[in-house]
Amino acid sequence: MRAFTGKWKYWKVTSLSGVFAGVALGLFFRLFPVSPVAERISPKFTLIMTVAFLAFVPLAMGYLSVREYMRATPAESVRWYALIPLPMASILLAMLMAVLVGWEGRICIIFAAPIMLLFSLLGGFCAWIAWLEMGDRSPGKFSAIAFPLVLLLIESHIPNPYEVRTVRTEVLIHAPANLVWNNIKSVRAIEPAELPESWVGKAGFPRPIAATLSHEGIGGVRQASFTGGLLFTETVNVWKPEANLAFTIHADTASIPKTTLDEHVVIGGIFFDVLDGEYRLEQRPDGILLHLSSRERLSTHFNAYAGQWTDAVMRAIQEQILAVIQRRCEVESAAS
Repeated sequence: MRAFTGKWKYWKVTSLSGVFAGVALGLFFRLFPVSPVAERISPKFTLIMTVAFLAFVPLAMGYLSVREYMRATPAESVRWYALIPLPMASILLAMLMAVLVGWEGRICIIFAAPIMLLFSLLGGFCAWIAWLEMGDRSPGKFSAIAFPLVLLLIESHIPNPYEVRTVRTEVLIHAPANLVWNNIKSVRAIEPAELPESWVGKAGFPRPIAATLSHEGIGGVRQASFTGGLLFTETVNVWKPEANLAFTIHADTASIPKTTLDEHVVIGGIFFDVLDGEYRLEQRPDGILLHLSSRERLSTHFNAYAGQWTDAVMRAIQEQILAVIQRRCEVESAAS
């Protein structure tokens, strides 16, 4: 028992040294993009929103955490299962520190975590293989810093792509078209209890409050407000009563506090924007099938990954709004 306890304490010490090495590397790369040196090379925040930062920095963190563990542990005491917890612990601890000091918001952490954890595991596996093949001659701290750093600097000179994505949702409402129309052209104040539970709220995304309409018809302006000071100005460009309502969308980014959405996910920013939205009423024998769609602009080097998250957020918000409209319309229909 005493021998086991001694080995466990030793394993903890050598493991922690690997974890902290990975964390230190991660914090360096989180601070570098906002340093004066990086600002001369690339606009602020651009380096963070890159494939190099999202994938290859965690790969280097995972690599370094496992390599340091292998270097500090006698061969007979090395445990293969260190490949899994050490890289992941490095990422999670670095993320926790970033949240605690206010560098990142919960939304960014949730978006980034899956791919960063995956690449950290890949980095740990690479370190394991390299150590088995080369031992102490395997690439060390300098390589772990230089590899993602070079990729960051190269990628910072690649323009961001421009991609437009469309998110569509729908709900069947057992109510006449006039009631549905009256509940979509403007939306009176939404009580928190009216909104169905959704992961986006738990992730910290603002919840919808109301949508006011300046006047009916084309050119009318809807002000769609969300908690946290988030405001969308929606200008009507299609007005077909009881059939179709469409509008362009402009996010009032100046009014959004930094505590609501950070610079990496701010709507109307460098990387993401919502362009327009549309309600379409489809008459069915048992009611109205209400369609809600929105178009979003995505401009990152990892659109294939980021798009899955932005689509999921937009879909969740649209489903919340449709659920409120459905309930209101059906209650009003039953009361009439």
